[in-house]
Amino acid sequence: MSTTFEALDDFLSDGLTLPVTGADGVTREYHIPDPSAEAGIRIERITSLAARLAAGGAAPSTPVLDDEEELDLYRLCLGDAYDRLRAETSWSMFKHVALTTMFWITADEDTALEYWRTGQAPGKAARNRAERRATSRGSLAKAAANETQSPASTSGTRAGSQRRRNGRGAHRSQT
Repeated sequence: MSTTFEALDDFLSDGLTLPVTGADGVTREYHIPDPSAEAGIRIERITSLAARLAAGGAAPSTPVLDDEEELDLYRLCLGDAYDRLRAETSWSMFKHVALTTMFWITADEDTALEYWRTGQAPGKAARNRAERRATSRGSLAKAAANETQSPASTSGTRAGSQRRRNGRGAHRSQT
């Protein structure tokens, strides 16, 4: 009994195509090619180190990456699209495309799509919305509690009396 495997390209994509609004206000599609195996390995090393550090792991005693590898993460992720995106988009668009591509490379299309739509690290978007709603509700309750109360009846009292000012309960003499 033998099993036949299909060619990998039957279900793997050759890249990621993203609609991006350029600095000129025109939306264009940018195709980010699937990285080479070497680039993919470097991207995996960079992101796994960052994940360990974010999770509270100790920093490694020897450098995992040299400065050039670290600085070129976006170039590694974007490949041939790097120069065009850098020239035609703002920093925030460029960074968003690069990080979306990084999630696509290191995880999958669904994870990249979640980041693309929310700008939040995958898995955080729903929690952050829930946290914002809870904070919002808590803020409303807190605001209501801190709201200035309407004054109570003052009949029979004098707001400006000496008694209230000095706090000792002494009466003014009637002389």
